[in-house]
Amino acid sequence: MTPLEALALYPLRSTVPAGGARVSHREAGSAEAVTHVLLHGIGSASGSWVRQLNAAVGTPLRVLAWDAPGYGGSDPVKADWPRADDYAERLWAWLDALGVRTPVTLVGHSLGALMAARAAVLAPPRVQRLVLLSPAAGYGDAEPAVREQKLRDRLATLERLGPQGMAQARGAAMLSPGAPAELVEAVQDSMSQVIPAGYTQAARLLAHGTLVTDLARVKCPVAVASGSADGITTPASCQAVAQAASVAWNDLGSVGHACPLEAPGAVNALLGLN
Repeated sequence: MTPLEALALYPLRSTVPAGGARVSHREAGSAEAVTHVLLHGIGSASGSWVRQLNAAVGTPLRVLAWDAPGYGGSDPVKADWPRADDYAERLWAWLDALGVRTPVTLVGHSLGALMAARAAVLAPPRVQRLVLLSPAAGYGDAEPAVREQKLRDRLATLERLGPQGMAQARGAAMLSPGAPAELVEAVQDSMSQVIPAGYTQAARLLAHGTLVTDLARVKCPVAVASGSADGITTPASCQAVAQAASVAWNDLGSVGHACPLEAPGAVNALLGLN
């Protein structure tokens, strides 16, 4: 079964948390209490976690993978130029609506790392462990000219190509050169479905994000991992994030940026899903 075929097992579910905003998500596992919450990156959605959802089936775990605000069936945040707080507050409102009361393992991939770390800062007792996969550190501490150029380049690509064209042009770069065609197809399918308005908000978050600053305020155990073939958040950049968190970098092997899809065994072991 390919990742795209497996997604049919996890239909989108939605709820209406405090403030009336919709959040769509996928879930798996038979436990009553939620154990893991998974936050995807800028060019993805909840379906990018299909191999983690598969691992939770038949286990005493319960795993939720959200569609970030502005993705899938989730309403965007209200701010045109959002900060990490906007996403973190939406996360906790959504989990409140689902009745999540016990501490969770909070997992952020790429841009999701910025959201996850800020959520851990805002509500320390609710996060048992923070796991950052191929974390995007953000450009908030970069020179303003560099920060603005990064943002302009990303949004210009979206405007020029559209979601489908962007997926065709950039999807393969999310994986290692030797990744199977079915994984390339899965990445491209997810990227092709991004909503321009939500993607634009997320790009602005990335431009002003300061992951390292947030990590200095995180109280729970932290793990940082990525693949050695990641050309987007390179091993050096992920090692710098790990150093900021005072933890060792976990090498997931010769895989690219979309490590939850390309290295499910190593990722699931790190998350405690197998």
